[in-house]
Amino acid sequence: MKLNRNFHLLLTGQSLANIGDILYIVSIIYLIFELTGSATAAAFVPFTITASMFLSNTLTPLLMERWNLKWLLAVSQIGKTGLLLALAFLMPQLALSNFVWLFFIISLAALLDGCANPVTQSLIPLYVKNEHLLKANSLTETVTQFIQTAMWFVGSSLLIWLTANDLLWIAAGLFLLSSMLLISLEPADFTPAKSQGKWRQISKGWKTVTQSPVLKRIAWMDVMETIAGTVWIAAILFVFVSDALLVDEKWWGFINGSFFLGLIGGSLFCLKFADWIDQRLSSLIFWGSALTSLVTILFGLNSLPLLALLFSFLVGVFSQLKNIPQQTVVQTSVPTAQLPTVYTTLGAIGTGTFGIASLMMGILADAYGIRSVFVLSGLLLGLVSLVAYQGRSLFWRTAQE
Repeated sequence: MKLNRNFHLLLTGQSLANIGDILYIVSIIYLIFELTGSATAAAFVPFTITASMFLSNTLTPLLMERWNLKWLLAVSQIGKTGLLLALAFLMPQLALSNFVWLFFIISLAALLDGCANPVTQSLIPLYVKNEHLLKANSLTETVTQFIQTAMWFVGSSLLIWLTANDLLWIAAGLFLLSSMLLISLEPADFTPAKSQGKWRQISKGWKTVTQSPVLKRIAWMDVMETIAGTVWIAAILFVFVSDALLVDEKWWGFINGSFFLGLIGGSLFCLKFADWIDQRLSSLIFWGSALTSLVTILFGLNSLPLLALLFSFLVGVFSQLKNIPQQTVVQTSVPTAQLPTVYTTLGAIGTGTFGIASLMMGILADAYGIRSVFVLSGLLLGLVSLVAYQGRSLFWRTAQE
């Protein structure tokens, strides 16, 4: 697959940043729990990150009007490098004296992440030729999911030999390397629209999504899919393993690992058969949703641990068979100049929905039983497949320039 130097620099730089990000989060959660003994305090870390990323997704269009996307991404990573270095220097004092400052720095880092994510997604179609987009998306997803699968285990295992502060130093070093690679990118050929009022800049992505039939349909699908996906968060899955499967906590790790291996498997399938999939984007979006719906319901009703491993693997595979073609449709549904604001809008929708839905699923699991939320998740994914089927004529490559 012939992908240019800029794409490889972008993928390598962001991969190093993703590894650093997991090590950073592992170290923060571990240190806070060790110092406070409070699961609530530790859980407040991902809540803080999600809330800050939602705010960042909302405000990022203001920066995109004034900065070249390459430099916006590079500066966000340089900024996060500085924050992690500050955390590594100050962590013992901050943790022991003032948790408010600790969470303030975590929030600032998440604000930079919320800016970096939509910029990265927007740069891929600017650096990659249209005929290679699906392969590029598949490769990106494969690498990202492999990092997600491996690094949570590696990060937690490193704490056997290293301190949480040591992990912060490693994470800062990885972000420094990432920043150097991203600085080496060529400036993207991207011309933003003429300067407008701040509210118009913020709302431009929302207008694009609501006025585009394909993006509006994908946004609704994302809302339902995000709600459905919250059943796979650690807290709910742990209860399922304990109460429904009646096995010990090691199966929690097995099922998590199986799910992420499925994501990698689905990504590799899309990479291997990219040309075949490229001709069937609409069908894959529908069938990926429908099969994920079916397997999620079977997972929720199942009581056999080995079958649970198989079902969680298949959920990962089928969800990627839907998500990667859908990503390609988004990237080609509007002119590239509009992609950054479209991604900030979809990111804001996703983070906002996830935060609310996570709490809702926990309440429903307590009220109606842990199996009920997996059945509900499957039914929501069934609705996603119905929406995809009704909009199948929309899910093709369209605008490029």
